[in-house]
Amino acid sequence: MLNKILPADVAQATSAVCVFQLPEFDAMTLKIKLNDDMKTAMKGGDKDRLGVIRLINAAIKQREVDERIQLDDAQVLSVLEKMLKQRRDSVSQFQAAGRTDLADKETFEIGVIQSYMPAQLSAAEVDAIIAATISEAGAAGPEDMGKVMGLVKPKVAGRTDMGRLSNW
Repeated sequence: MLNKILPADVAQATSAVCVFQLPEFDAMTLKIKLNDDMKTAMKGGDKDRLGVIRLINAAIKQREVDERIQLDDAQVLSVLEKMLKQRRDSVSQFQAAGRTDLADKETFEIGVIQSYMPAQLSAAEVDAIIAATISEAGAAGPEDMGKVMGLVKPKVAGRTDMGRLSNW
């Protein structure tokens, strides 16, 4: 029927089946979890938690706009780590200035942000990862520390404080 109405090459093209393969998505990415938690906080009237979640979403969106990319979970974790570091610095500054009210607010924000971070590694687990990486890299001494740290960082990203990691 198509051959009578359309030229042969167009009829053949319209009868072909187009198959699109969608990318695989995790059941619950961090951004989806944040949006779900934001809705829950809105419905529950938890204004403090809602404010922190909005700050997190704004930081994520800002980085996406600046870099013109969609952040994956690893990149979202790096945004959260940066936010945690900023708040820890703020807490120490507020406590030094005697502003316990602001320090308490920042401490609450730290708690909310940490709830989206993966479980933290114990010192023994970090030691085991470092030891395994040293043997993998064949490190012989302190001159190989940069190489080892470059291999360790992706393994422990988001699960330990990178500042403490450099002191190991």
